[in-house]
Amino acid sequence: MVQLVVTRPQPDAALWVQQLQSAGINACALPMMAIGPSRSPAAVAAVRTALQQLQSYQVLMFVSGNAVRHFFAQLRQTAACLPASVQCWSPGPGTTKALALEGISPQSVVEPAPDAPQFDSESLWEQAQHHIHAGDRILIVRGGDGANATGQGRQWLTAQLQQRGVHVDFAPVYERQAPGTTPSLLQRISELRSQQAVWLFSSSECVQHLVRCNTTWSWQAHTALATHPRIAQQVRQAGFGNVIETLPTVQGITASIKSLHDHL
Repeated sequence: MVQLVVTRPQPDAALWVQQLQSAGINACALPMMAIGPSRSPAAVAAVRTALQQLQSYQVLMFVSGNAVRHFFAQLRQTAACLPASVQCWSPGPGTTKALALEGISPQSVVEPAPDAPQFDSESLWEQAQHHIHAGDRILIVRGGDGANATGQGRQWLTAQLQQRGVHVDFAPVYERQAPGTTPSLLQRISELRSQQAVWLFSSSECVQHLVRCNTTWSWQAHTALATHPRIAQQVRQAGFGNVIETLPTVQGITASIKSLHDHL
């Protein structure tokens, strides 16, 4: 079976590889993004302020599993605690699983419907809009690097909330960086290219980081899976000749790989 390259940052990449291998997929991890706690003074100050006024929020919206992990790591370092009745919003199953690992009960989590066409901010809003009122306060926990750190989906969600009279704050708890372009990384990418491996992208930034590793490489003869239409668009712009959209679930990715294998 074809090799599937999981480009997500760690620790998500290792978890996805484990789950995909258990489902019979020949998967390996090659993270094309590094994640760490926010270091900029502005981000650190914003997170500190958010933690100090945590009791004023009715909702905490986490954009990813990394947002969950880094937020709760900060929480443990302070005397702050979650409001007793706070809701936690999640855009998809990976983030929901991360919340469960932090002890958040399923009853406190609002997420997209299981049969949603995509797991994103738009699908989350379909469920979450019934839970907020004018005057509520929501904290969006996210990454804090770059001018587009909120992402298109989060910008859209923020606009919907503000139109409803909801006050929105941000806690930029982590940073995203490109991996170091080391000789070993370039060699590994070259090996996977020669094997005609399939690349799995769940972030537009991972696509950009891969392509920038060597701008002379052509990706026209290569195949990629993308977990959202916006990511698929980035993959096509990067030059991949075959782009398949899939849900960001083990079941969805497995079905896409097996369908691709059947057509080879």
